[in-house]
Amino acid sequence: MGIRNLIAAVAMAAALTPAAAEADKLQDIMNSGTIRIGILLDVPPWGYNDAEGNPTGLDVEVAELLADELSVDLEIVQVTGTNRIPNLLSDQVDIIIAAMGANSERAQQVMFSQPYTVVDLGVYGSSEIGQSDDPAILSGHTVAVARGTTLDLWLTDNAPEDTTISRYEDVPAAMSAYIAGQADLFSENSAVIANLLKDRPGIEMAPVVIMRQSPAHIGVPMGEHNLLQWVNTFVFSNVMNGELPALQKKWFGTDRGPLPAL
Repeated sequence: MGIRNLIAAVAMAAALTPAAAEADKLQDIMNSGTIRIGILLDVPPWGYNDAEGNPTGLDVEVAELLADELSVDLEIVQVTGTNRIPNLLSDQVDIIIAAMGANSERAQQVMFSQPYTVVDLGVYGSSEIGQSDDPAILSGHTVAVARGTTLDLWLTDNAPEDTTISRYEDVPAAMSAYIAGQADLFSENSAVIANLLKDRPGIEMAPVVIMRQSPAHIGVPMGEHNLLQWVNTFVFSNVMNGELPALQKKWFGTDRGPLPAL
C-alpha cells in the first residue's frame, strides 16, 4: 500500500470510529423493529396472564401503547422485583415497565422516566392492630414483604428493632405468607392490595401504616439519553391526551392527579 493510500485509510478509520462506537439504544430499537420490555407478570393488576394465558394489566397496556407509538413490535420479557434492574444492566431488556419506584440508590444503575402512574405504599393487616402515621405501631409484629422493593427499603429504615421483616423473593410469595398466617402484616402498594381484596374479599386487609405516595417510572439504561427523551415525550403526550390517566382508572380504580417531575 502506498503512503498516500495508507494515510487516507488511517484518516478514514479515525473519522468512522467515534460514530461507530457511539451507542444509541433508541436507533437500535427502531432498526431492529422490536422493543424488549421487562414486565412483572405475577403482580396483578400491574401485570399478569389472563385466563387464556395472554399478558395483561396496566404495565402491559402501557408497554403495548409505547411499542405502537414507536412503530415496533413488542417483546415482553417477564422479570421479578429483584432481577428487573439486572436484566436491564445485562441487556436482556431494552427498558423496564415494572411497577418501579425511583430512589437515589437505583438511580446509580438506571435512568428513570417521568412518572406514568402512582400508588400508595403501606403496611396492611387486621383492623384490630389500628392505624397510625408512626411506624412504632409495627413493634412486635411480623411483616411480609418482597425483597429489594421500595417497601423493603422503607421498612429496613423505619420499622422498630423488634419488628420482624420477613423478606420473600417476589410479591406472590410474600402475599401467600400473609394469607397462610406466617406474617400478621403485609407490605405492598395500594393497587396490589385492592386487587387482592377483589379476588379474596374474605381477607382482612386494613391499612396499618401508609408510608407515602409512590409514582412508578419507566427504567432506561444509563447513558441512553435519546431513548429517555423519547420515553419522557411518550409519557408527557399520553398524560396530556388522557391515555395514561384512563389506564390508571381502569386498572387501579384511582385518579392519577398531578405528580411531581423528576
